[in-house]
Amino acid sequence: MTQDTKIIEISTADLPLHCPMPGQAIWNSHPRVYLPIESKGEIRCPYCGTLYRLPAGAKTGTHH
Repeated sequence: MTQDTKIIEISTADLPLHCPMPGQAIWNSHPRVYLPIESKGEIRCPYCGTLYRLPAGAKTGTHH
């Protein structure tokens, strides 16, 4: 991981997770991609490399 890696801790309220998230600058955004974070608790965006993390012990439930 480099010094430039952005790490964002999210909450279950942010699920389903997508990148870029609301509030991020749109002038340099990539296409929206949904990221399946629930099983491992963290995931990296394949476009920008941002690492998203759920807090330890977060209960994700299911989203149908």
